Amino acid sequence: MPEVPVALEFNGLAYAVMMATPQDLEDFAIGFAMAEALISRAADCTDIAIAEVDAGWIVRATLAGLGIDKLTERVRTRVAESSCGLCGIENLAAINVALPPVAAHDRIDPAAIFRALGSLRDFQPLTRATGAAHAAALVSPDGAIGCVREDVGRHSAFDKLVGACARSGQPLSPGFVLSTARCSYEIVEKAVRGGVTTLVCVSLPTSMAAERARAAGLSLWALARADSVLLVNDGSA
Repeated sequence: MPEVPVALEFNGLAYAVMMATPQDLEDFAIGFAMAEALISRAADCTDIAIAEVDAGWIVRATLAGLGIDKLTERVRTRVAESSCGLCGIENLAAINVALPPVAAHDRIDPAAIFRALGSLRDFQPLTRATGAAHAAALVSPDGAIGCVREDVGRHSAFDKLVGACARSGQPLSPGFVLSTARCSYEIVEKAVRGGVTTLVCVSLPTSMAAERARAAGLSLWALARADSVLLVNDGSA
């Protein structure tokens, strides 16, 4: 399973080095920047250049919009950050910054979740080849799988999906996103910032993930299996 360091540089500033699978890196850069609240749309991330170097890969991009001030401030204060989320955050108050409210949405039918789970593996070539990749999938309200992105890292797979949909102009609702990742607070935050209204995960959420989902109004389903699923938070109208 390919796993390499991927350095992300925005506006000439070294922002982060992530461990990821070196495919769909344009999607990754845009989705990551959206998760970090550096941009709110794909059009604000331009001039993406990708290069393989001896130590890994470098992705360089130019960001515009209101995220520029945050970009420079985060680079100034950053000590060390990892995809697990908390490393490098300057203080505890930064963790509890309010998420934007999730848009009004309808509750999905559990049958749609079962249908998506039944066909997900057909959209996971990396998983079939290695048995070691995570996937994030955009699913229609009736359970049909659309865009899917895979990565050795659960966070990176999610970022790639958000970035791919942002680039194509495909909204992440009114359907749902199905993630094979452990449902931690960072996955919930990436979902909300990306425009997801309903998130379905194969594991139970952490307490913080559930709290953040409730606060934002994100509908959250967990322990998704072929014939059962648990509604953790109903944010539907």
